[in-house]
Amino acid sequence: MDLTYTPEEEEFRAGLRDWLAKVLPGLPAKPSPADWPGRRAYDLGWQRRLHDAGYAGLHWPLDAGGRGATPTQHLIFLEETERAGAPYVGANFVGLLHAGPTIAAEGTAEQRARWLPPVLRGEEVWCQGFSEPGAGSDLASLRTRAVRDGDDYVVTGSKIWTSHAEVADWCELLVRTDPGAPKHRGISWLAMPMDAPGVTVRPLRTLAGSTEFAEVFLDEVRVPVTHRVGAENDGWRVTMVTLSFERGTAFVGEVVACRRTLGELARAAKANGRWDDPVLRRRLGRLHGEFGALWRLTQWNVSESERSGGVPGTGGSVFKLAYSHARQELYDTAADVLGSASLSLEEEWTLDRLSSLSYTIAAGTSQIQRTIVAERILGLPKGR
Repeated sequence: MDLTYTPEEEEFRAGLRDWLAKVLPGLPAKPSPADWPGRRAYDLGWQRRLHDAGYAGLHWPLDAGGRGATPTQHLIFLEETERAGAPYVGANFVGLLHAGPTIAAEGTAEQRARWLPPVLRGEEVWCQGFSEPGAGSDLASLRTRAVRDGDDYVVTGSKIWTSHAEVADWCELLVRTDPGAPKHRGISWLAMPMDAPGVTVRPLRTLAGSTEFAEVFLDEVRVPVTHRVGAENDGWRVTMVTLSFERGTAFVGEVVACRRTLGELARAAKANGRWDDPVLRRRLGRLHGEFGALWRLTQWNVSESERSGGVPGTGGSVFKLAYSHARQELYDTAADVLGSASLSLEEEWTLDRLSSLSYTIAAGTSQIQRTIVAERILGLPKGR
């Protein structure tokens, strides 16, 4: 692992800092969390600014419309934008962090030309149609069917926890194309237009009151065969590419945010007298060490990614597992520091704490991550 930055990387950092300092003061006010059309417009407006400045799809390959930056430069970009308080990808995270990189890695030239530029320019939003009511942690048990009919697949079934479905233009959709095959081998990865006849979206309200997830019902939806990414029945392998991106560097900016939050908690504890508690100080100190270690693990994963051609490896599962639990403990500690002030649903602390509860489930449960670590990294025998 190389923890140093080259002169070129430091020059990139300085240029990015200068651009952020100039553009951030001119951004419009953030819309209400409940205003999803407004949030979509705000997030895509930020993406357009990134595109015009040459920062869109920074680490995507040049032939995919990106800048061809190294994973280390991407890490610097995520670190500096978070430290500056810049907008995150928001409603466009599936397109930028999951579907887009997957299409760049696995799509045909025609597919890359059709779907990647609108994502980078901030023109189209994607959602993720993976999980189903009976296929969450055991994703390969999905039952949504896609039957070939000439040049189309006819898709019937339902999805759940579909991120940003109510404002999405496209869905990265997993379907079963061969019900007679072993469950991991009969799956295909499709790009489905969300305005196709037969698509019904029903928003789900989370514990924090947000509706970024939805149920999606599919009633004989016709999806062109040309919208399949990868070979028919090879969707599980393509999905592993998608999930490697989701568990690789997708949480990097959030580690920076958590380290900043930890500093804010320490200052709050000193201001309200809680700093006098030695148990609390040890807890904050241990969290400081954990998030410092997570940052080093991120750098290690980036070094591995550079050696493997840019696709994150299984080390992302180690990171995701550790980060999910550290984030939950961070906001449990915030409740101890802030007391009753952390109970108001209008407080950002409270919303972040409620959100943290989902991290051991989202992007693969902690149980799934432990299985990946055990079998693919440690080489332990598969469980029965």
